[in-house]
Amino acid sequence: MPWEDAPELHGAELIHDRRAVDTALDRMAAAITDDLGGKRPLVLGVMIGGMIPAGQLLPRLAFALEVDYVHATRYRNEVSGQELVWHALPSTPIEDRDLLVIDDILDEGHTLAAILDAFRQGGARSVRSAVLVEKRHDRRCPGMAADYVGLETPDRYLFGAGMDCRGLGRNADGIYAIDV
Repeated sequence: MPWEDAPELHGAELIHDRRAVDTALDRMAAAITDDLGGKRPLVLGVMIGGMIPAGQLLPRLAFALEVDYVHATRYRNEVSGQELVWHALPSTPIEDRDLLVIDDILDEGHTLAAILDAFRQGGARSVRSAVLVEKRHDRRCPGMAADYVGLETPDRYLFGAGMDCRGLGRNADGIYAIDV
């Protein structure tokens, strides 16, 4: 494994390899293009985890768009979290814009739901969300669903493709599960 120097990641199990991630990104890009092509959307990556999926998805979107980011988190390099902390809002105006918010994972969905709600209340014309991974479980924030989902995973702690385990593993080539 490429994380020999990170004992916290030892024993991880590969859930989706690089090929599966690429196929999912291609499928998401096609659906997003069908919906937003020609609308000149503002695409917002959710930092830090959404940086990698956004960076991989953007070159697959062959239409005019603008890019910015938002940084809000509940985890702060821990394995669980409660209070939402806003670190940065987009510098690009969102009023009367079509937005696409890209994040790494939809787990319970509290963070993503708060971000989407803030943009709706901020006057965006439309707000869509794309996540590379959606966990299968019944703890989801009521009414929360992503518009574009790349891959489904079992309800396990995941890292890779933007997701981390205590700040490590975001750069893993594929999606891994680990017992924490």
